[in-house]
Amino acid sequence: MPIRIGIYGYGNLGKGVELAIKQNDDMRCVGVFTRRAPESVQTLTGVPVYSADDVADFADKIDVMIICGGSSTDLPKQTPFLAQYFNVVDSFDTHAKITQHLQNVQGVAEKSQKTAMISVGWDPGMFSLARAYSGAILPQGKDYTFWGKGVSQGHSDAIRRIEGVADAKQYTIPVEAALNRVRNGETPNFTVREKHQRECFVVLKEGADAAAVEKAIKTMPHYFDEYDTTVHFISQEELNEKHGGLPHGGSVIRNGVTGKDGENKHVIEYRIQLDSNAEFTSSVLVACARATYRMNNEGVFGCKTMLDVPPVYLMKITREEAIQQLL
Repeated sequence: MPIRIGIYGYGNLGKGVELAIKQNDDMRCVGVFTRRAPESVQTLTGVPVYSADDVADFADKIDVMIICGGSSTDLPKQTPFLAQYFNVVDSFDTHAKITQHLQNVQGVAEKSQKTAMISVGWDPGMFSLARAYSGAILPQGKDYTFWGKGVSQGHSDAIRRIEGVADAKQYTIPVEAALNRVRNGETPNFTVREKHQRECFVVLKEGADAAAVEKAIKTMPHYFDEYDTTVHFISQEELNEKHGGLPHGGSVIRNGVTGKDGENKHVIEYRIQLDSNAEFTSSVLVACARATYRMNNEGVFGCKTMLDVPPVYLMKITREEAIQQLL
């Protein structure tokens, strides 16, 4: 019997989950739950749309609810609430607050005998696994994480909130010289400016002061002030044509040593290159929904992360098939 999946939230991530489910024939989508008027939402594959207010009525009709809200204000409330009724998976990605989010979900999931998996995606998520495996193998070493080239949705949104800005996209780009040094086995200590640069494509509102906007971007604390930042002013047409997608990617690299005196150097790298950040993250969420369902069936309750999941739980094939095909 297929695993019954619900989608809570229908932005780019929710749409990606809907499409990813179609690629996994051991699952079916029961429906999308939205805070908008359900009749105003048209899904990509004809999946039914329901009001978020009615979600609790589906407690016995859905095996795993994939929550597709934002990390800033949505998921801290939505994940604990929904874990009362469902096994859940979310993509909470505010690294500094993951421990607190886990604690907030843990008690609810344990009490309801549900399984919740949080912070699923590629960072946190797949990159976390890469750091875990390489660090366990090379305990004498150092991790480096490079993001990009890709669109940072949070930084793009921060630019759009500046007075005089009509629209914007911001790309995070690794500094090639820094990346090459690490790939060559060096273990330098970088500042943030030395590791990444930021490139902004901005559409101004009519009459806006370009110089003032550029200054506001480059001096914005926590976003741009510590980076070398380039600002390009372009038309809305050019932004739509050349910067309409959501590509992203990056690398996790660990440089370590072995031997009596550390004479042998080793480099481990995990790299991704994504045409669609949202659709890739959605695909990770769907795989983790399978693992969540399996863990719950085995009586594993509470809040988990991708670090807690046996790899065979993520795959559609059986453990025996995985051993035959992959070992």
